[in-house]
Amino acid sequence: MKILYVGDIMGRPGRQTIKKVLPGLIQERGIDFVVAQGENLSDGKGMRPKAIDEMREAGVDFFSGGNWTTKREEVYPILEDPKGPVVRPANYPEGTPGRRYKIAETPFGRVLIVSLMGQIVGYLDPGESNPLHAIDAILEETKNEPLVARIVNFHGDFSSEKLVIGQYLDGRVSAVIGDHWHVPTADARLLPKGTAHITDVGMVGSRDSCLGVKTDIIIQRWLTDERSRNELETQGTMQFCALLIDINPTTGQATHLEQIIQFVEN
Repeated sequence: MKILYVGDIMGRPGRQTIKKVLPGLIQERGIDFVVAQGENLSDGKGMRPKAIDEMREAGVDFFSGGNWTTKREEVYPILEDPKGPVVRPANYPEGTPGRRYKIAETPFGRVLIVSLMGQIVGYLDPGESNPLHAIDAILEETKNEPLVARIVNFHGDFSSEKLVIGQYLDGRVSAVIGDHWHVPTADARLLPKGTAHITDVGMVGSRDSCLGVKTDIIIQRWLTDERSRNELETQGTMQFCALLIDINPTTGQATHLEQIIQFVEN
């Protein structure tokens, strides 16, 4: 079974890049299931249902979640629906819209999808629970489910957290994929007990930018300490970052992985 995990899709530029790259990649590589980080799908903050539908038409089957996933109320019914193709972070406070995990149907069988927030993502949120405790509870809760794969997304700022949780879950899940940096790391590997891992998979958006945002805006903000709105970079070269994972559906272990980084002109 081939599962593709795609990094943060940054607004319209990211969506346009997905439509250019993903359909051909699915056909060329025989990909069975696509998960993408969707928290930046609409204008770089949150997810509109229309954008979700647009990306599903392009080949994305499911969306992992991050710190902006619950920003737009129109996505709440999808988050609450057990069959809705979006999951919010599992270690958000109780009462947050959405479910702690979801199980997706695929041609090979059922796939568990979990997103976790690092304990500090730009700010300290005392409402977030320990991500290790959260994933332990979910794995215990689903231990009798007939699953062919378990995909864990870790959305965090600290490389130490992203590395440690990979080791912590080695052999217990099929893949642990870090994101939120928007900058791909060069450490994709199979861990000793069969879990695919990467510290950060990267993003889909402008290469010549500050994490998808126009660089001039960020430089001016840094120079002046003045607050300003982010504006996505729409011109120039776009990048598509993903991780392709081969999984044995009988054992749930990853057998091979490949980091994919492609560039296209907008």
